[in-house]
Amino acid sequence: MARYDPGMERAIVDDAREISPPVWRRLVGTAGGVFLGGVLLIAAWAKMLDPQAFARTIAAEGLDFLLPAGAVALIALAIEVALGGALVLGLRRPWVLWPSAALVVFFLFLTGRAYWRFAHGELPADAGCGCFGNLVERTPAEAFWQDLLLMVPALALAFAGRGDGGRRPRLRLALVGVATAAALVFAWRAPELPIDDLATRLKKGVAAAELCAGSAEDGTEVCLDRIVPELAQGEHLVVISELDEEEFLARVEAMNDYVWNGGEPPLWVISAADEETRFGFRFSHAPRFEVREAPAPLLRPLYRTLPRSFRVRDGVVVETYRGLPPPFAAAVADGAGSL
Repeated sequence: MARYDPGMERAIVDDAREISPPVWRRLVGTAGGVFLGGVLLIAAWAKMLDPQAFARTIAAEGLDFLLPAGAVALIALAIEVALGGALVLGLRRPWVLWPSAALVVFFLFLTGRAYWRFAHGELPADAGCGCFGNLVERTPAEAFWQDLLLMVPALALAFAGRGDGGRRPRLRLALVGVATAAALVFAWRAPELPIDDLATRLKKGVAAAELCAGSAEDGTEVCLDRIVPELAQGEHLVVISELDEEEFLARVEAMNDYVWNGGEPPLWVISAADEETRFGFRFSHAPRFEVREAPAPLLRPLYRTLPRSFRVRDGVVVETYRGLPPPFAAAVADGAGSL
């Protein structure tokens, strides 16, 4: 029988202490990982609400050189959800942390490039990376510095006190897989879901004066109440659309008849179409309603698909519609010309 060796026991205890980091390091590392994971999940959620807008951002950044922008968007969302979920659940293994670090570096590259181009006059102040979808408006400078301060310190802390990964890593990994699959299904079906109020800044209860783009500090701010000042009093119907959009064009006659017959509430159409398109529309369709021009950065966060409409009462949105207001659709279906 082997003799008991106290020295060997002390060596085993010392090795265990080296493998298991101090409690404070584990807590700090877990906090950093959870924070970074939360940022990634919030960013993924904002983009899942409007994956088509995310795909357009990918195309604008030139990241669709291997696959279509829609496919790249789904892959990017899967990576973001998987890494964010793993970090939130405390899976801080090297195969989670190093891809997370690569993702953070990639985000900083995109926002840094946009910031550099903005500083050299190649991008407008309202250009952004779309990292948080349309729900968050950030200038290129804000996007870079916010990403740097939010993600880099948290990433550095996440590497501290990793230990052996904690209990039940397989169960947590399975939960990450389920969450990632669910996120992809949701993003795939999101364009068809009635979640426009959730996915955009245009929703019941918001004031027209609060729907703005640009910065008041540099004089570039423009708000919806400046585009249509009449919204401040009384009730109004507002339609946001491209002037060559098929659904909108199919209902122009009904809208013309509505205005001709003195329809109430008053009807306004807002579009970011250029002057040539507006001239062609006026020449071809002789609209009796007024078309107001608005910059695309103001309108883009207000819809997922066009047209989108809403009803305003005394400057506050009281109802929103996906497409044109229901009375116009009913008028077309019934062959009638007024509400």
